[in-house]
Amino acid sequence: MVPWSEDLKGELHEHVVTSEALRGNPLGDPHERPLWVHTPPGYGDHARYPTIYIIQGYCGTISMWRNRTPFRRTLPELVDALFAREDVAPALVVYVDAWTGYGGSQYLDSPAIGAYHTYLCDDVVAWVDEHYRTLAHRDARAITGKSSGGYGAMVTAMLRPDLFGAFATHAGDALFDASYTPSFPRLARRLRDEFGGSYDTFLEYFRNCEVPLLHELDELLIETYGYAAAYSSDADGTVHVPFDPATGRLIPEIWQRWLAWDPVRMAAGHAEALRSMRAIWIDAGRRDEYYLDLGASAFHQALTDVGVSPERMYFELFDGTHARIEYRYPPAIAWLTGHLTTEDH
Repeated sequence: MVPWSEDLKGELHEHVVTSEALRGNPLGDPHERPLWVHTPPGYGDHARYPTIYIIQGYCGTISMWRNRTPFRRTLPELVDALFAREDVAPALVVYVDAWTGYGGSQYLDSPAIGAYHTYLCDDVVAWVDEHYRTLAHRDARAITGKSSGGYGAMVTAMLRPDLFGAFATHAGDALFDASYTPSFPRLARRLRDEFGGSYDTFLEYFRNCEVPLLHELDELLIETYGYAAAYSSDADGTVHVPFDPATGRLIPEIWQRWLAWDPVRMAAGHAEALRSMRAIWIDAGRRDEYYLDLGASAFHQALTDVGVSPERMYFELFDGTHARIEYRYPPAIAWLTGHLTTEDH
């Protein structure tokens, strides 16, 4: 293992995609976005390929995929090594950028952030199908991610089963009662003690501070506001957080808007879409700091309750936390590609 980049057996192609869905978005974020496409060794030997889309967790940027931790490969290197194996069906892997001024979007269309669901489903997928030899139908297309990326994978598959026929979620945001609410009192204290109980005052400080995220709670503060912008913003872009910033009291009518976007609760209303999936991978670390192991278990149970075949699901709680679980992507990708069709429709 060497502490610098290794030569790839396949190729990683870097592009820039122009998104009409993001043009003029409320935060003024770029509508031209980087997009990476990994082609496996021997690309061209097959007429058409299945495609796996990888979306990132909150505050993730596409360049972070090159970040190296000691004694470990980066994710692009892990993916490349996976498709260098003879026992793994070849596929294209697409790395999607969805950064926003709040750090993320939950891959939803939001009047406060922008049309990131439309960007992903219409702009990105169409661009890849136009420029690469893909099998351009849902039975040959999967989506995967971790944390907010895992959330995006679950929700996108439920909302667009015409586009994606399989997905994997690694510690994806789910069971909001357990995963989100524990942080609200801590955030309310920070807002009360430093910002007069005002989220607007915090946002002004955050936008203008010379060095962001010096306080341990500031990343979670901007992240939670981004969640609210995705789950509970009005048509005019007004954002409502689900707790009173001055007291920490949960606001029931706003919290219900969040719960409507909880994958565990969404499953019953999207049962047909979930039953249509060719493959579903769900996992999380047993010591996940945000209790997303409980979210994974609850989502798995919700899928079982709506009749998803156990043969089409892989579920595992592994020994680990929320961090440093990039090694979970390759086995999930291999499992997904093994269930996607290799035939053109």
